[in-house]
Amino acid sequence: MSTIFHKIQRREIPAEIVYEDEHLFAFKDIAPQAPVHVLFVPKQDFATLNDVPDNQPEIVGRLALAAAKYAKAQGFDEDGYRIVMNCNGDGGQTVFQIHLHLLAGAPLGRFGTPV
Repeated sequence: MSTIFHKIQRREIPAEIVYEDEHLFAFKDIAPQAPVHVLFVPKQDFATLNDVPDNQPEIVGRLALAAAKYAKAQGFDEDGYRIVMNCNGDGGQTVFQIHLHLLAGAPLGRFGTPV
């Protein structure tokens, strides 16, 4: 499997990477839906949330906790933020590698349409 996210992870295409550890990486969305819009992507390959095995729930937990850590480090944790995961076409997923959207920087409803 090779998606745009894999190419970003391999540094084959440019992206503003804002967080990385041994399990995941995060970068700013090139078409932000909020003043802050960061994508958190696991380094393990799963096309959709449906593909994450029951015995590996930590993958999703790591994404959520990394987003919270980033929010705190950037100082908008107290104001609030939204995390979203889309699954398959009807759920709005366009890149088939699971990922989590972190949106912040304005009150919910002022972001525009949901991610």
